[in-house]
Amino acid sequence: MASGFVLCADDFALTDGVSRSILALLEAGRLSAAGAMTNRPHWRGFAAAFGALADKADLGLHLNLTCAAPLGAMPRLAPGGELPALRDLARVAATSPTARHEVAAEIARQLDAFEDGLGRPPDFIDGHQHVHVLPGVRRALLDAVSKRYPKGSLYLRDPHDSPVAIRARGVAVGKALTISALALGFRHAALRRGFPVNRGFSGVAPFDPARDFAADLQRFLLRPGPAHLVMCHPGFVDDELARLDPVVATRPVEHAALMAFEPQGLTMVRFAGLA
Repeated sequence: MASGFVLCADDFALTDGVSRSILALLEAGRLSAAGAMTNRPHWRGFAAAFGALADKADLGLHLNLTCAAPLGAMPRLAPGGELPALRDLARVAATSPTARHEVAAEIARQLDAFEDGLGRPPDFIDGHQHVHVLPGVRRALLDAVSKRYPKGSLYLRDPHDSPVAIRARGVAVGKALTISALALGFRHAALRRGFPVNRGFSGVAPFDPARDFAADLQRFLLRPGPAHLVMCHPGFVDDELARLDPVVATRPVEHAALMAFEPQGLTMVRFAGLA
């Protein structure tokens, strides 16, 4: 039975406001993990402050293949210098060897940027919009971590969860089921390469600012997996965020709820503390 869970904030370095929100939550001990988008210009300026909080939480790469500009040329996937929408990435990466080669090169660049910023490998890797589990991306990611890092040295996020648990929580059920189905097989593929994953996943939200996110946080702990992970998307709103990302109004709502969050029944832990 689960006794602990990882609470992970996504999108560090997306914007100044999102980064400052996550730093404040890390400093307050309200998160046990946070993932950074190292292709964003803010990464360079915030990397030192991010790395300084390694004693409080696990710090990872939030692989980004769908937002803003890549770190290098991707003429098939980003001919105009902007990364594709999720649906286009999924389609092209699944059918084009050239696109998959570009994905592999961008994964390497984003890992390099993380290591350059923190002077060490990430504690874990996940993906913006869960791109890391797409059929045209997951093998490139697994190949990259297998070549770069010793087995067992970092965690990979598995966004698959039991349909029974997803329905019991009752939050963005259709969306959560779709993400879970997309991730089928990822856990076994990661374990075959020797890299551990969470078992149990929640935090999929409708991004409706009228919802009671504090109540949803408690719902995300219902029917936890044996090594459960909850994702979240806090942030302070700025003009840049409104231009880049559809998730805007709910980010300060999540920030406030996380600052006051007292989990019931489970203890927030880092990845190493998962069962």
